[in-house]
Amino acid sequence: MIDKANIDKTNAWPFIEAKKILKERKKYIEQKGKIVLQTGYGPSGLPHIGTFGEVARTSMVVNALNQLTDIPKEIVTFSDDMDGLRKIPGNIPKQELLKKNLHKPLTDVPDPFDKFKSFGQHNNEMLKKFLNKFNFKYLFKSSTELYKSGYFNETLKLILKNYNEIMNIIIPTLGKERQKTYSPFLPICPDTGTVLEIPILKINEKNSKIIFDHDGKKIEKSILDGNCKLQWKVDWAMRWYAIDVDFEMYGKDLIESAILSSKIIKLLGKTNPSGFAYELFLDEKGEKISKSKGNGITIDEWLNYASPESLSLFMYQNPKRAKKLYKEIVPKAVDEYLDFIERSKSQNELQLLMNPVWHVHNGKMPKEKNIMTFSMLLNLVETSNADSKEVLWKFVKKYKKNISEKNHPIFDKLISYAIKYFNDIIKKNKKYKKPNTEEKKALMALINNLDKCNDEMTPEDIQTQIYTVGKENGYKENLREWFKLIYEVIFGDENGPRMGFFISFFGVNETKQLIKDKIKYMRIFRIMLDKYGYNKFVKPPQYFSQAFSLSK
Repeated sequence: MIDKANIDKTNAWPFIEAKKILKERKKYIEQKGKIVLQTGYGPSGLPHIGTFGEVARTSMVVNALNQLTDIPKEIVTFSDDMDGLRKIPGNIPKQELLKKNLHKPLTDVPDPFDKFKSFGQHNNEMLKKFLNKFNFKYLFKSSTELYKSGYFNETLKLILKNYNEIMNIIIPTLGKERQKTYSPFLPICPDTGTVLEIPILKINEKNSKIIFDHDGKKIEKSILDGNCKLQWKVDWAMRWYAIDVDFEMYGKDLIESAILSSKIIKLLGKTNPSGFAYELFLDEKGEKISKSKGNGITIDEWLNYASPESLSLFMYQNPKRAKKLYKEIVPKAVDEYLDFIERSKSQNELQLLMNPVWHVHNGKMPKEKNIMTFSMLLNLVETSNADSKEVLWKFVKKYKKNISEKNHPIFDKLISYAIKYFNDIIKKNKKYKKPNTEEKKALMALINNLDKCNDEMTPEDIQTQIYTVGKENGYKENLREWFKLIYEVIFGDENGPRMGFFISFFGVNETKQLIKDKIKYMRIFRIMLDKYGYNKFVKPPQYFSQAFSLSK
């Protein structure tokens, strides 16, 4: 067990939220004998990485709660699948089919993928399938099922009873035109099956019915058993009340909605859950990630290039700060994950509680020794021309004879991820530098200096030799430019690994030959570019041997 004094001292955000829940919701938790945490999902588009973030972060709060109390905890993942389809996601097939079913509840819209009964059910199943991959513990609830089963009926009656007071909360927040037509109850049209946003003419509280004005035609509908659904802010308050939610996270864009929903639930006789407003995820252009746009990086793409744990780490860090979420940030996230594992090996208990990976792994820290960073591994994929996991492992074992796949499961998976990421993302963006006469002279001096080195030298000693060559060849005042030259010639990028470590692993003779090959390769590439023109010879061949053969 963790020392209570350390739990009291830590300011890790999951513990802060857990303590807040136990304090703010004490009465309700004692009454029902459990703690209910909720995450919301709008299945109008395919589940995206932000959806995962809510469940992952909420699970971290549960982990913190487990250190504070033995009271049972329950994460409810709630799908707003009775919402009307308001717009057609651009990344979904059969656009015409969806167009014909606009404004119908998502669980009444045909599945454009032809796998399930409805578009809503399809997206629900995609969400559950993904969450199950991560072994999240959650209870899935469907809005459609709860409305139609009568689960919400008693709360709906209470809302109808407080109709005027609820209108007094919502109406001042609306524009003048919207005020004239607003109704918290949205009937399902008996003719078209669409969700109608039409004004109320008369309320029959005794029979739980409402008469609506539908373009001059009166429609009488029961508010029970799924004949009506609620507008968003009222629906959120109703859900908090009926499910008795103790905690919920939500995006910064929903803060105003949360304030109004909190006023409504207090009107109904309960207090709002403990809340946590997080910042939004942005794509590489700084635009909000949207499931309807399909921008940013998808869940499947991240898992194709990196581990689930690295994604969880990304979600843990700085939840109240806006973060860009796209393919190019994956290596940084993986390296931070590896670094936090290494730090944990020398940390005391209080420091561990502040280590993000402690929260990612529910307190069970990996013990594996780190071999190299993911960024270094990506460079190794390129320089070794490894195109399979087996080939890269053979190369690694050549220089690290005492390691095995069995004892390094994290690194074993990293090798597969690195090959995929390099081939899909990095390779197409490589821009190798053709060194000028002075730069070539400096690089040749480096090759000659490496003759003094051997594979038994420490990375630090090799690094010192590289510094010396740079200082002696015009880079004394700007060694950053010296390393930039090396990186651009060898790796096709302005940034790269610490060269001393890279050479000690890759091999001194191999590095010398690599630099020679790159210089020769870029000379041949320039000749071919001049001969055939940019359009016909825009990209260098993948392997040096192909380039050399062109000169024969």
